[in-house]
Amino acid sequence: SAASDVYKRQTMSESGFEPLFNGQNFDGWYLKLRSGDEALAKKVYAIEDGMIHVFNDEFPDEYNLGTGANDTHGLFYTKKQYSKYILKFEYKWGTRIANNFDRWQYDAGVYYHVIDDKVWPTGIEYQIRYDHTKDRNHTGDLIRPADTAYDWFSTEDGKTYLHPDDGGIPEAKSHWLHHASPTENHNALNDEWNQCQIVVMGSEYAIHFLNGDVVNMATNLTPGAGIIGFQSETAEVYYRNIEIKVLEESIPAENFLD
Repeated sequence: SAASDVYKRQTMSESGFEPLFNGQNFDGWYLKLRSGDEALAKKVYAIEDGMIHVFNDEFPDEYNLGTGANDTHGLFYTKKQYSKYILKFEYKWGTRIANNFDRWQYDAGVYYHVIDDKVWPTGIEYQIRYDHTKDRNHTGDLIRPADTAYDWFSTEDGKTYLHPDDGGIPEAKSHWLHHASPTENHNALNDEWNQCQIVVMGSEYAIHFLNGDVVNMATNLTPGAGIIGFQSETAEVYYRNIEIKVLEESIPAENFLD
């Protein structure tokens, strides 16, 4: 409806957002790599020009490819927990590749509702990924690691998200990866930024947006609160304008979906 469109624009607008990353240092965050190497973590997550640059020019064009070690898999985590909020950020890809890139091409992501910060953590992931071998966007995919749960609706073949109002059906069986709706509205290897929003309402629901479009959604989330983490995984990636709007009361999902 027109009223809900206005509400969504107002809620997702600049008003009420606070920076999570100040552009200068990691105040309010901590870094964690699979290897536990704190000095290396400061190199993996370099701060440059107000951005976080993962795998900057201190790294070779190809770093530890196919070694199986994947020691630089990790995340930079908020120290604070969150439950109901809108998180927004921007990302773009670089050209360097690393670790198990042959299996997970141009892969990163954002974990939320994290209750165990191991690598990889217990929480829910907004996948950031581009498969250049198939020219397929995977940003917005939902990933459910062990010890978490949510409900998901899909196309009849069970392959991609589809809202129940549009005929989406409940998932027949639990699975760890839930693909976003197909979209051409994304930037891959063109040095252009993508705008992302994650609307999270405690244990009620999470909605994934990519460049203004709803691409995925889950309901009945477990866990229902936790810290937030941004990944380093298989490719050079830049993050910037990481901001959050904390919400005191739940907002119906329909306000964001119409």
